Amino acid sequence: MAAATLNRDYERRPYWHTTMPALPDRSGRQLPDTADVVVVGGGYTGVAAARRFAQQGASVTLLEAHELGWGASTRNGGIIHPGYKWGPRELIRRHGEERARSLFRETLEAYALVRDTIAHEAIDCEFREHGHLELAYGHAHVPGLEDARESLALMGVSSRVVAGAELQAEIGTHAYPAGLVVEGSGLLHPGKWFAGLVGLAESAGADLHGGVRARALRPQADGRVVVETERGAILARNVLVATNGYTDGMAPSLRRRLLPIGSYIIATEPLPEDLARDLAPTDRAFFDTKSFLNYWHVSADRRMIFGGRVSFMPTNVDRTAAALYRRLLEVYPKLAGFRVDYSWGGKVALTMDRMPHAGRKGPIAWAMGYCGTGVAMSTYLGTRVAEWIGGGDQPELAKLRFPLVPVPYEGRPWFLPIVGEWFRLGDRLVARSRPGA
Repeated sequence: MAAATLNRDYERRPYWHTTMPALPDRSGRQLPDTADVVVVGGGYTGVAAARRFAQQGASVTLLEAHELGWGASTRNGGIIHPGYKWGPRELIRRHGEERARSLFRETLEAYALVRDTIAHEAIDCEFREHGHLELAYGHAHVPGLEDARESLALMGVSSRVVAGAELQAEIGTHAYPAGLVVEGSGLLHPGKWFAGLVGLAESAGADLHGGVRARALRPQADGRVVVETERGAILARNVLVATNGYTDGMAPSLRRRLLPIGSYIIATEPLPEDLARDLAPTDRAFFDTKSFLNYWHVSADRRMIFGGRVSFMPTNVDRTAAALYRRLLEVYPKLAGFRVDYSWGGKVALTMDRMPHAGRKGPIAWAMGYCGTGVAMSTYLGTRVAEWIGGGDQPELAKLRFPLVPVPYEGRPWFLPIVGEWFRLGDRLVARSRPGA
């Protein structure tokens, strides 16, 4: 077999873009002068919200600066699961038991919303509900798996810790000492799911526009908002900002509460069927407990989709492809010699409390900050905020304070390399307890 050297002739674009349905060009269309609601941001959050607004009878116009789905909605790893970065015990410590249970219930509802929409609307997006496996990066992280199991049990979620032969029945590698198997999660093709969601929004009557950047929001004395765009202004009764990791100076107060972090992915050539089955015997999603985490799965067409947090410094998909390829071979040495066909990246949004956030101030609402849980939570929060604006109940997440980033920060997070080195040091210390270290 060929030496373990990364080929350089991979495509520098998301693999999902090559296999999703082509979306019609929605640029250059006439903008309305007025609307009941303007949604800024054309990813999962915005499109899901536009659909629900339209279903409620509102005239809704969605504005996306690029083409629809340009951001994380068609660049993510395709893993969908309930839960936050914090487990239930930590949620209880931070928010009290009653609110913690309500918050966690929203993540279960978010997962169910996506799963059930796919089923009820017959969306062909390669959805597979086979659970996920969280892997201890080193022996030092193994006790945390049992803690996580007990924590999930508080919310009625069953899971089990596996090691030895049980672990080998779950994953074809000896790189990890133990894992936590959690059911009630799955995989999907992000681009095909997004295309299906767009179709549902347009069928409901939503007016979707690509290639229109919103420049500013100007609240008016009568309670409405003027949305200034590069192609004119729209007067709206309500605005929903749904820009997540791509939030810019159009919403400076929200930008001060988000940290845009790069996440990067490579996709291999299709693997032989027996090898693909050996790498992922139960067809689960995988991620580990590193601060600079890895996440991966074998796609429906047997490609290894392998992603992770690579750098908090400016970088590019060539450097990140090389780093991810090295990590991939640490986990699966048997993939040496197989080609990488695609390399890409995009931005996720972290918050200071590592929780998603939604809220309203006058006629302007927002939903964002998914901290890596966006495949489920973005669709859910977009839908729930639309219902809230339409007279429904306030989401539990909207009751949380949305903390500021506690340093001077106007769009360029200059401090992230320092934070990244701190996380990297922690990973190095844990790496000393890894199998074979």
